[in-house]
Amino acid sequence: MGIASMLGTSIKRREDPRLITGQATYVDDIKLPGTLHMAVVRSPYGHARILSIDTSAALKHPGVVAVYTAEDIKGKVGNVPIAVPVGHIVNGMGVRGPLAEGKVRFYGDPVAVIVAENTYIARDAADLVEVDYDPLPAAIDIEKAMQPGAPLLYEEFGTNVAQNVKPPTDEIDKVFAETEANGGITLKFRLVNQRLAPASMETRGVLAEYRKANKTLTVWSSSQIPHLLRNILASQLNLPQHQLRVIVPEVGGGFGSKLNVYPEETLAAYISMQLGRPIKWIEDRSENLATTVHGRDQVDYVEVAATREGKVTGLKVHGISDLGAYSQLFTDVIMTAFGFPVAGGSYDIPHIYLSSDVVFTNKVPTDAYRGAGRPEATYVAERVMDMVAYALHKDPAEIRLLNFVKPEQFPYKSATGAVYDSGNYQGALEKAMDIVGYKELREEQKLKRAAGKFMGIGISSYIEICGFGPKGTAPVGLYESARVRVEQNGTAMVYTGASPHGQGEETTFAQIVADEFSIPVENVMILHGDTDSTPEGRGTYGSRTTAVGGSAVFNAVQKLKEKMKLIASHMLEASPGDISLEDGKFSVAGSPQKAVSFAQVAAVAHTSNTLAPGIEPGLETTVFFEPDACVFPFGTHICVVEIDQETGEPQITRFVAVDDCGRQLNPMIVQGQIHGGLAQGIGQALWESVEYSEDGQLLTATFMDYAMPAAEGFPLFELDHTVTPSPVNPLGVKGVGEAGTIGSTPAVAAAIADALNVDHIDMPYKPEKLWKIIHHQQG
Repeated sequence: MGIASMLGTSIKRREDPRLITGQATYVDDIKLPGTLHMAVVRSPYGHARILSIDTSAALKHPGVVAVYTAEDIKGKVGNVPIAVPVGHIVNGMGVRGPLAEGKVRFYGDPVAVIVAENTYIARDAADLVEVDYDPLPAAIDIEKAMQPGAPLLYEEFGTNVAQNVKPPTDEIDKVFAETEANGGITLKFRLVNQRLAPASMETRGVLAEYRKANKTLTVWSSSQIPHLLRNILASQLNLPQHQLRVIVPEVGGGFGSKLNVYPEETLAAYISMQLGRPIKWIEDRSENLATTVHGRDQVDYVEVAATREGKVTGLKVHGISDLGAYSQLFTDVIMTAFGFPVAGGSYDIPHIYLSSDVVFTNKVPTDAYRGAGRPEATYVAERVMDMVAYALHKDPAEIRLLNFVKPEQFPYKSATGAVYDSGNYQGALEKAMDIVGYKELREEQKLKRAAGKFMGIGISSYIEICGFGPKGTAPVGLYESARVRVEQNGTAMVYTGASPHGQGEETTFAQIVADEFSIPVENVMILHGDTDSTPEGRGTYGSRTTAVGGSAVFNAVQKLKEKMKLIASHMLEASPGDISLEDGKFSVAGSPQKAVSFAQVAAVAHTSNTLAPGIEPGLETTVFFEPDACVFPFGTHICVVEIDQETGEPQITRFVAVDDCGRQLNPMIVQGQIHGGLAQGIGQALWESVEYSEDGQLLTATFMDYAMPAAEGFPLFELDHTVTPSPVNPLGVKGVGEAGTIGSTPAVAAAIADALNVDHIDMPYKPEKLWKIIHHQQG
């Protein structure tokens, strides 16, 4: 295989050997001399006033070094950050200190921390802290929490509604009236995206070490945002940024839940500064399910207007988003900033009306979880198409084909104001239908229905908005950075501000560099996750790492290539414009025998004192990339299910996914991302749901109660793709990390409803729910 063909090749992930063989280093693997361990005392109530906290018994326990409550850190440690305050949040509603003060607002809310010589002592001592609580009624149901008389989390505001956005409806009401007047239909329905736990394989963890001699604080954290974590911690602790270093070692999954700064990170850092010893805290699984941010938890009231042919003329969506007990980093804008722009999905809907409520409840705060707003919006758009098809007795594929944005309409500005970069939605749908044998499946379905069996076929033709970074789309710049250095032996060192945590960019970024420099991929080293060595970056989330971070790497390589061409032209006594780089050599056009190797040019750049005038020694550059627009991956997923009449057990018998993420740098990595996304999206549809009792007790506090998907529940996924390059970045890539999750859930929902021949059923599709529907239908 020639060097120049590196991009687009399915080479093995260079991350995998250390991960598979157990040689990777996670936060808990780091051992520092003199480390103390932290345990957190948490509220057993969903809502209660704190009358008193007695820590005396815990302080006397052998091996305990210190105990901290909110009173001990008051005025010394900043609040948990909020990136984009909205509504009442601007005035302090939902603000969270590192430890609860005066009141606890969810089961697991931290009220004190124990610091001890080992984690066992710390946990034992935590049981000795006596907290006198006055239990309060809890607001658990999001819609009930909005009503007058509901228990209030923040009494001074007189409401649990943090923000209400309700534009005038005159224009959309006119569209609905005209559609009905012309013989069309209007539908109303309510959709629920249940609350989910991200539940990454590695729970959260932090190790903080403050060295008083040089006044430096080093924090190791399982995080997706090393630079943002450093900046926020510095602000919370009143430290200059240069005195704080954040290192993110291996991260065992995040899915958005580690796109936050948590109280435990702040507390460990502060306590290390106070005690002068390293402080470690590793979350256990029960803490993870009870206190790490949850995802989804949104109710949508949807109205749609359509012609008798099935063309959707208007869409109204009122979204109600459950923030949980406090506002996290991005929680209050997930629906409006990430979901609303793609509310119309892949469809050319001329009129869309969007309104929203964001509401506090006595539950774990919500924030980004794989897709973050896009799954909820896609679920609405896809259920709309299915409901219209059901009402008009038409095939759901026919309705989609009628409503798709056409290829000639790109770049397409939707009724929500989003500008879709490129796409061919019809092509993806038709390819998926061909692979699954759609016509034959419909015939098979007819035969099985006649025999009393329940078989369903569901389609989801999703899009998503990702590659976040365009100017003006966030309160801070969402650029990404890369520093590239070519050593004198010809190897390339790449320091990326993005922070991959398992997606494969150590491999794909190396492929970009190897391809552009025409050197072996083994000669490229990718380094990330250390704020002392990497340029300022914004982290990994929103399927942006390759589209934005990879583009920064690409542009940095271009700058160094131009400099190396100048040096090579001087060495070869030729014009720079006549120099080309191919197969590891710089050569002169028309005289390929006149050539110098990549390594020779690198050596000259570092060691020669005869460089041409105006050329500085060395080969190093730093580039920041900020795209002009977001990217819009898309695809079609088709799910086939059968439901057992006797047990209600659903079984997915086929799942076809045709995804388009633009140019594929490494198809094997793309497929791996889609596989993982499908598991999580199908998991939501069939099994997963965080449940609370009316008084705020978490009922799904272990994996005995929270139904995580297992491999045995999935069929062999049938994957394919189309390729529609994006014009908004130099690589033509669109991002794929969240695509599987976004596209799969509505496909399963559609298949289940189709199998039971009903318009809609709320998730998750547990056997008892389906059994009741089956037997009710039968009389």
